[in-house]
Amino acid sequence: MNKKGYLAIVLHSHLPFIKHPEEEYFLEENWLYEAITETYLPLYITFNKLAKEGIKFQITMSVTPPLANMLTDSLLTKRYERYLKNRIRLAEEEYKTENAANKKAAFKFYANRYKTLYKTLFDELNGNVLSGFKRLQDEGYIEIITCTATHEILPLELNERCREVQVEIGVKEYERFFGRPPRGIWLGECAYTSGVDKILADNNIRFTFVDTHGILYADPGPVYGVHAPIYSESGVAFFGRDPEASKQVWSAQEGYPGDFNYREFYRDIGYDISIDKIKKYLHPAGFRFDSGIKIHKITGKVPLDKKEIYNRENALKVAEIHAGNFMFNREKEAEYLLSIMDREPIMVAPFDTELFGHWWFEGPDFLEHLLRKIYKYSSVIETITPFNYLKKYPTNQVAEPTPSTWGDGGYFKVWLNEKTDWIYPHLHMLGKKMIDLSKKYKKPTSLQRRILNQMARELLLAQSSDWAFLITTGTAKDYSTSAEKYHINAFLALLKMLEENKIDEAFLSFLEKKDSIFPNMDYRIYRRKK
Repeated sequence: MNKKGYLAIVLHSHLPFIKHPEEEYFLEENWLYEAITETYLPLYITFNKLAKEGIKFQITMSVTPPLANMLTDSLLTKRYERYLKNRIRLAEEEYKTENAANKKAAFKFYANRYKTLYKTLFDELNGNVLSGFKRLQDEGYIEIITCTATHEILPLELNERCREVQVEIGVKEYERFFGRPPRGIWLGECAYTSGVDKILADNNIRFTFVDTHGILYADPGPVYGVHAPIYSESGVAFFGRDPEASKQVWSAQEGYPGDFNYREFYRDIGYDISIDKIKKYLHPAGFRFDSGIKIHKITGKVPLDKKEIYNRENALKVAEIHAGNFMFNREKEAEYLLSIMDREPIMVAPFDTELFGHWWFEGPDFLEHLLRKIYKYSSVIETITPFNYLKKYPTNQVAEPTPSTWGDGGYFKVWLNEKTDWIYPHLHMLGKKMIDLSKKYKKPTSLQRRILNQMARELLLAQSSDWAFLITTGTAKDYSTSAEKYHINAFLALLKMLEENKIDEAFLSFLEKKDSIFPNMDYRIYRRKK
């Protein structure tokens, strides 16, 4: 039976590359460990479970090169294993010493959950969650797309060759991890401006995404709004975010995640347990921070100390209700759109992957219910990937998307403002220098080659959009400022060594170990192709 519309769920998976081998415990590395525990592993388990049940579904996921490099890094994997084992022990101890039945049940839930995660990652996937997602892609359930090398905002990059390198490395890294060329790309921060499409076309990228206004303000205006893709002059398809499908999920105020039965994100036992337990399980220096074990529910608009204990069964019931509501709304949307269109509409719902599990703990459960319900019960909609929609409808309107991002305000102020404008002159200078050096050093010594390759890594890491974003939001301002300056200064220190021929090999080795992203880096990539 023909459907009346298609739902394309797009999960954008990204974290900045953070690795500190010089410190045994480094708090910002926990960003990765939290994401693995609460998002990536639960989603893999969810998708794998549905696949084994014979539930047919299609999901699109980006995996950025920094994230892929961290997920497969041996040091970070070893540290994550320690992280997970410590939380198993902490949850078990809290379970044994807790007397209140509702709290005891919550701690038992966490202990069992962490054990399942451990078994899945280290027994079934040999420590590599990417291999699980790759298999699901090979089986046709998900389509994994790539991203710019370090999530740079291409419209803010003045050196055209640096723009091209960001895309080229994104493609090369995808091929290294997934064994085939990518068909789609997520542009860093969903940021687009004229000319980027040609770079994508030159790298055989078939499709990408922009925010709603990127399509609605296209030239000429889109006939179908955001409910069908447009092609740029270069032949790249652009899909626009459907605001109706998106807001209902991501908004904590108006959307599902704010339901009072769901887990409270901001209350964590890391601020309640004794220092002795913190030193034993979380950090030997006794720092208080989120452990990931959160046993309270949102409850209502009450102070954190008034939150009630989380009830997992109740939360799962609500997640199933919300999944049914979301499906119903998309069915009604599809029926209406089909009445005014000459083709089945596509409703694109893109989200940061970490919304599902990290910020919204029940997010993976919501997706499980939604995908199962659509497959089993909906005669109106089905899930689809953008690539498969293009196969179904290869002919589309040609138009030029407008410059845009999916950040606050829709354009570039989140990343370029009075707090961050100091960054970009440095990036422009370093990029230009890297291009010049790639042309100058045609027959470098092995040591010079190592320096040049590491300079390329430091430049790419400095170009990450994450540092400017976090400086603007103030979420991790000090660390992000320090990280930006560190990568810039590392580049300059290597440049000085190269120019003066005074090589500090110990320093170079340290940078190679710490900033070990892109192991196949070849600085000659900065030479413009002829």
